[in-house]
Amino acid sequence: MKSKSLFAERFKSARMMNGFSLQDVADALDGQLSRQALHRYEKGEVVPDEDKINMLSKALSVNADFFSRNTVIELGEIEYRLNAKISQKDEAIINETTKEYLSRYLELEEILGFDTTFINPLEGFDIIKSYEQVNEAANIVRNVWSLGTGAIFNVVELLEDKKIKVVKLDVADDFEGLQTCVAYNEGIKIPVVAYNIKKTNKPDRIRLTLLHELAHLILKFEEISHAQKEKFCFQFAGAMLLPETTIKEELGDFRNKLSMNELGNIKMQYGISMQAIVMRAKDCKIINEHYTKQFFFLFKQMNWRIDEPFDYKGMEESHRFEQLLFRALIENQISVSKASLLMNMSESDLKNKYQSMFI
Repeated sequence: MKSKSLFAERFKSARMMNGFSLQDVADALDGQLSRQALHRYEKGEVVPDEDKINMLSKALSVNADFFSRNTVIELGEIEYRLNAKISQKDEAIINETTKEYLSRYLELEEILGFDTTFINPLEGFDIIKSYEQVNEAANIVRNVWSLGTGAIFNVVELLEDKKIKVVKLDVADDFEGLQTCVAYNEGIKIPVVAYNIKKTNKPDRIRLTLLHELAHLILKFEEISHAQKEKFCFQFAGAMLLPETTIKEELGDFRNKLSMNELGNIKMQYGISMQAIVMRAKDCKIINEHYTKQFFFLFKQMNWRIDEPFDYKGMEESHRFEQLLFRALIENQISVSKASLLMNMSESDLKNKYQSMFI
């Protein structure tokens, strides 16, 4: 790719990540560059000099190296949740932010010679047509991944350990999560799930969202409605977090009522919301449809639909990218300069943040 077209592509990506128009960029630069000049950059007619690139990098919150990085990431088809109202501007922010993070992550793995091959634990499994198949699929995944029937400690780390990239975004309120496959380095397929910290801002919601997106990645569906597909994916997420044998050990095979305290205790142990536990109990025929409706009516009346009366205190973060970067740095596979570029921060900021690395 010629330098002009490469710069044009990277400049447009940085602009879209910020949700900026060309005029917004000109305003952020306090008029030091006109909209017309920026338009010529984006069309690939001109490549700015080093001083102007540094100005642009500050205005767009990227490292100057960003504009010359030629790692090519192509997102596959993205299917958003039912009723998600995402503007073209927000969709562009989501797409470009995801691509930028993955370009740095995958470049680091390539430097370290890591195998990025994902193996679908449900390869060959039947097309999903029923809840029973969903439940069986979740049990197979837990077995293949050696998870037993207990609580999953950290869903983000689990997925990354299984070669699925997890992206944390901070974008529009109407967006919860997505899944897709990206094409990298001439066709290598990398599965990706992402969640929106602005919408999915509690650990139990992150867990359910990511496993819901995992279902979209690994389950096969026939021609069914979007709503039915979403239902199956939520059922899969619930079954992954709380297997049928486990929930029946906790609640019994059949119940007329459930107490808030026992639901809260299960939530705090297994990292699944009280509302998702009740839906799981209904799916497993522990409670009936009538009691389920009563429960959700009570939750609505008490204003607990978003802030439940019990909190899950677990951590849903992955430090894998940083771990790989520290490894590459200490083994002299990358320089401090390269490390700062991969972290998208200045060398001084990198050294201040990770002082112990440079003692």
